[in-house]
Amino acid sequence: MTTKASAGCGPTPRPWPAEHGRHLQRRPSAQDATAADLGIRVRGQDVTAQAIRTAYEDERSIVRNWYMRGTLHTIPSDDARWVLQLLSPRILAATSRRYQQLGLDDDLRQRADHLIRRVLTTHGPLTRAELTEHLTTLGISPDGQVPFHLIRHAALTGILCHGPQRAGEATYVLLNDWLPTTGRFRWEGDDALAELARRYLAAHAPATLEDFVAWSGLPITWARRAWKMLAESGVITEYGALTMLAGRVKELPRSSDTPDVRMLPAYDNYLIGYRTREASVPALHQARVWPGGGLIRPTVIADGLAIATWTRGPGSRSIQVDAFESVPPQIEQGIDMEKEAVVGFLRPTT
Repeated sequence: MTTKASAGCGPTPRPWPAEHGRHLQRRPSAQDATAADLGIRVRGQDVTAQAIRTAYEDERSIVRNWYMRGTLHTIPSDDARWVLQLLSPRILAATSRRYQQLGLDDDLRQRADHLIRRVLTTHGPLTRAELTEHLTTLGISPDGQVPFHLIRHAALTGILCHGPQRAGEATYVLLNDWLPTTGRFRWEGDDALAELARRYLAAHAPATLEDFVAWSGLPITWARRAWKMLAESGVITEYGALTMLAGRVKELPRSSDTPDVRMLPAYDNYLIGYRTREASVPALHQARVWPGGGLIRPTVIADGLAIATWTRGPGSRSIQVDAFESVPPQIEQGIDMEKEAVVGFLRPTT
């Protein structure tokens, strides 16, 4: 599998043209497993669904779990622990009120963690429904949000992560079994904070400190500390009111006669990796991408700007594109090529 940008580190991603000012983020959001796979596809060359599954399950070079803002993301396995150590205390603190509302006190969460560790050791990998069945032995209802929050708590405390798919459904495994520890974390403390900010800028710049806060879910005081560390070490430079990695300004692409057309999946981080939306979606059409209810629709991007939404037909054998306005022939050609690529990517292997 050849990718222009791995999920969070590695080579620089292919950027959007400079007039729209931002790179396509290289750590795809993983709220939906198929969307996550499509997010990797759109950032690579000749990437197949099977190659992605191999990376998840055989190579175990990437892993899916709860990270930025406490949401599901795909990141390199080598980064799983230090990123979790940096982010999880803030996520757990932010979730404390919800735990109280659901009646999940410290004792119940600890007992759930112990049970999850034990049943995954004995019976894993297990699906969410199977884990939920075990959790009911603690006296909780299998309905509602309680099982989800207990499973997510076990992930945030470093007990479990997503493992192999079973009949298209995600399973959970013990993190230390799935990704054996290699000793010390690659980064810790402020070094980890600065590294996360550096990687954010490597994938998203030009961007602002506030963009990093919105993407990471970390406090603005932490972001300022990270920016200061990067500035003092000469890693970043100002780009007008924005920030870039030093030396990257000369790499910003110029306008091209051939439009860069891509079909982004639902919940793609290019659309949610910044504090505001204006640079990626025209204000007039934002409600079509964000219709409400937490939905973020699959979107067609041309030269970094959303021009349409799209949906999959029955069996993923066709793609329906709903353009915001009339589309020039060159962009229409790019859309047709992307539609063919997405249908081929989603086609079941025999």
